[in-house]
Amino acid sequence: MNQYKLVINEKACWGCRTCEVACKQELDLPVGIRLIKVVEDGPREVDGKLEFLFRVHVCQHCDDPPCVEVCPEDAIEKRADGIVILDQEKCTGCGLCADECPYDAISLDQERGIAQKCNLCFHRVDNGLVPACADNICLAHCIIFLRELGSALDI
Repeated sequence: MNQYKLVINEKACWGCRTCEVACKQELDLPVGIRLIKVVEDGPREVDGKLEFLFRVHVCQHCDDPPCVEVCPEDAIEKRADGIVILDQEKCTGCGLCADECPYDAISLDQERGIAQKCNLCFHRVDNGLVPACADNICLAHCIIFLRELGSALDI
């Protein structure tokens, strides 16, 4: 079975947030919910020069996801292909998964009373496409979708 991952080169990111917009449009997310977040880090002095980075926070689809373990409703599962899915029908919005996520990648939708997280656009991946935030949509080409370890998905 193929294993899917996003690889992000944060040093190449210039903070355009096109990935955020693409995600929100693809999933029709409400205001305030971001499943991929680009945050500013800096400026800071590094080797006598100012450095400014953008950090990309998104679900890493962990090998052993802590969010799966803490969910009392079994609403989060890891597929055989490595994609971690949150079933919104089972979610009660308790927030334990968000508290446990080391990547700050789970948002709580207060209006709907559920948690939401990146599902790696599995509906696209299952149809041979890449996630909405990746590859050519990323203007800096710093978000790459990979299938298996080390081979780019060519479509």
